[in-house]
Amino acid sequence: MTTMHKAIFCGRLEFGNERTFEQAQKMFDHWRENHYRGLILFKGEDVFSSEQMSLDIPRLIAQSNDRQWLNTVNLLRQVSEYAIAGDVSAWLSETGHILKYAVIEPEGDKTATQSYLQGRKLVSVEGKEAEAQAALSRAIEKFERHALAYERRGYVNYRLRNYKDALYDYTKSININNSLPNPYYGRALVCIAQNDFESAVVDLDYTIEKAIALQPIYWTARRLKAECLINMGKLADAAKELRLFTSRKFLKEDPNFAWRRKATYQYAKCLIAIGQKDDALKALQQAAALPQGEGKISNEDIQELIDQLPLGKKAAAVA
Repeated sequence: MTTMHKAIFCGRLEFGNERTFEQAQKMFDHWRENHYRGLILFKGEDVFSSEQMSLDIPRLIAQSNDRQWLNTVNLLRQVSEYAIAGDVSAWLSETGHILKYAVIEPEGDKTATQSYLQGRKLVSVEGKEAEAQAALSRAIEKFERHALAYERRGYVNYRLRNYKDALYDYTKSININNSLPNPYYGRALVCIAQNDFESAVVDLDYTIEKAIALQPIYWTARRLKAECLINMGKLADAAKELRLFTSRKFLKEDPNFAWRRKATYQYAKCLIAIGQKDDALKALQQAAALPQGEGKISNEDIQELIDQLPLGKKAAAVA
């Protein structure tokens, strides 16, 4: 019996013009029926948009075996050869654990494609912000609906503290493709930098809505939302977000792994403030057992919170 798993696909591939769009659609339909014998998780008519000249999968969740998932990924890779921009992410998972993961994106020699790939690579290189901006701007000049290029350029502007330009780029990305979590997250970071925590929470809620729980950004957004709520004095709401974050088991390679101690410490602070001191004690004990990681929460910081507990709870915590 074939084992079935949960398959998730989401993303968009942009083709730029009607002729290329039609070629991609015909190729998809032909290969789906004649090569893959229909063992693909969706039909062309369900994902190709003639109005947008794109392949659009806001989010597809289906039961799939390994072969169907791989067939679908391989066919999307073939389709991506016609695309000028965009990407599609694909997961195969079982009970919250990722079994397989793939990102499908165009890698052709079109200027918009290559400029974006170059700019994206330079974004993470210290001191290369100007070069990254220039490459991403070239991608946008060649294809004005390049949502991913706007998002990455927005991040460069955020790092350079060009907040007005960053907001423009992130908003432009959202207006082109509002199913992506990253530009909402980026715009939230700009709002946080400007102490506009209320607007940040709105965009972090959108980030959570657009992302899936298998993505690190989903949990990063929850943690940052909690920090915003703390700054807004909404400690009970912050505690709800932190309870979810601290209950999640992260792999070591997940960027959220390093934030577990700080998040658990913040959770305890919120619980103390809202009078749930028994649960706060448990959270402090959990925080003390975690490595320091990001956030620089020391043992002394934890002990300071323990000292705020009644004597009976203090003794239990120290023990």
